[in-house]
Amino acid sequence: MAASDSDAAQRTGAPEPDTFRGVAVSKGTSAAERAARVGAARARRRTFLFFCALLAMFVAPTASHHVRAAKLLVTFSDPKAKTSAVEEITTFEVPASGETPARTVKARVYAPPGASKSTPAVVLVHGVQYLGIEEPRLQRFARSLVTAGLVVMTPQVDELADYHVSPRSIETVGAAIETLRARRGQTKVGLLGTSFGGGIALLTAADARFADHVSFVVGVGAHDDLARVSGFFATNTIVDAEGTSRSLRAHEYGATVLVYTHAADFFPAEDVPAARDALRLWLWEKREPARAAAARLSPESKSKVERLFEAKIDTVRDELLAEIERRRSDMATVSPHGRLGGLRARVYLLHGEGDSVIPATETLWLAKDVPRAALREVLVSPAIQHVELKEPSLADQWSLVHFMSEIIAETSRGT
Repeated sequence: MAASDSDAAQRTGAPEPDTFRGVAVSKGTSAAERAARVGAARARRRTFLFFCALLAMFVAPTASHHVRAAKLLVTFSDPKAKTSAVEEITTFEVPASGETPARTVKARVYAPPGASKSTPAVVLVHGVQYLGIEEPRLQRFARSLVTAGLVVMTPQVDELADYHVSPRSIETVGAAIETLRARRGQTKVGLLGTSFGGGIALLTAADARFADHVSFVVGVGAHDDLARVSGFFATNTIVDAEGTSRSLRAHEYGATVLVYTHAADFFPAEDVPAARDALRLWLWEKREPARAAAARLSPESKSKVERLFEAKIDTVRDELLAEIERRRSDMATVSPHGRLGGLRARVYLLHGEGDSVIPATETLWLAKDVPRAALREVLVSPAIQHVELKEPSLADQWSLVHFMSEIIAETSRGT
């Protein structure tokens, strides 16, 4: 994962081993059985959320916020849910900066029918995902936010879409903030980032160029220290905010992303183009084309790529750790750790308890790094897995509904 330019921390969109859409299934079951089990789980999840909404109407002092939060989560949990969002594709300009020329960036805007200039607006930043703003879960999340009464802009962050975490992405997100403010005629807008896009969102909100224009920022499954998370991909261990090393099996694609983004450090120059092609196609889940690209490599490089295909991370672990050490200072420039002193926005942090891409310990680190006056809510929940909903208990559902209700209340607070 380069600090020069996927949310590797954002998953490719593929289910984890023995997992389908975030719901655990058993090996050996048929596709029909798995689909039926997943459908039943989703139905139970929506029932739980509906119950939470009803409960909120009777017991919550801010019942309308809880009802809107429950509706948002119900919509997000159902891929077939229909919304009335008004959508448009647009572009905006990112000004030149240093040696980086000005550029035009694509974005999508989602709005409730009849949205007025006073309708709260947020920028939603995708993670490391090659589809970028076209990724179905991101689009579903944006439409879900519209059901809660928000206007949502999703900017295409090219570096994240190519599995790089880059300072340039901060400028893209900052320009999106300025564009949305101008479009809506608002002094400030909200900012929400998922996975590695969450870390970029926090850094953007802390940047002096944009800090006064962000009312609140939400990090969902965000990273605090890119080097620490990269080390986790190589070792299956992560250091928590108390300094204790914890064991957790990392999603195998993280190591593949690290090699892909720094291919020139892992392969001879003549093999770099084919190695990048092979690893990129593998991350895109195009297995046969990936293997065909790998066949163009020298025997040693082909063997290394195939070991990554087989998730045999131990065979490249030493190389990965050496690469992380070489890139540590670059990775620090795209890590919120120690760089959030300029935050003026109110901060909300949400993380899946069993996240195997960016461990939940990163959010606990963020909770220490965010200035105390800015931090509003922190939730590490079993109800989500990275940025996808799971099948949780009723208590976990309620905690998630309450967390989202606080964000909706925040949007109503204005600047």
